[in-house]
Amino acid sequence: MATLKPTLRLYNHHPEVKGAAAPLPRWRTVAKHALPKVKAEATAEDAPLLELEEVEITFVNDDAIAAVHGDFMNDPTPTDVITFHHGEILISLDTAKRQAAEHGQPWEKETALYVIHGLLHLAGWDDREEEERKQMHAIQERILGEVWE
Repeated sequence: MATLKPTLRLYNHHPEVKGAAAPLPRWRTVAKHALPKVKAEATAEDAPLLELEEVEITFVNDDAIAAVHGDFMNDPTPTDVITFHHGEILISLDTAKRQAAEHGQPWEKETALYVIHGLLHLAGWDDREEEERKQMHAIQERILGEVWE
């Protein structure tokens, strides 16, 4: 297995969540601590995460993620996370806020879960089939519990 550790770059492009309202340092710390745990869960030796030099995580609003979802997956609705195997992860902060309210947890923690979820996709996990989705969700919840302070 490759030992290359990708550089993590986080960007906030949400038009309404700025400054202290966007806890990029906390999400960067979560991503940094989750990365080796996610790599250990890679499904194959050629999983993208094991080969990438950089992973870019960008936080956007529902309009932006819906546009990408429509362009690349023919579904023009908002979603939580979109992961591209070239190392780009898009996360909707609007969706994180809605889902966090439904789950009774802070939206910052829900967003951290999405960061881990995106990294797991780069590690080869796919959540389209029910059994793998259950396994992936169990892994992401475990990792979140280990890295969220």
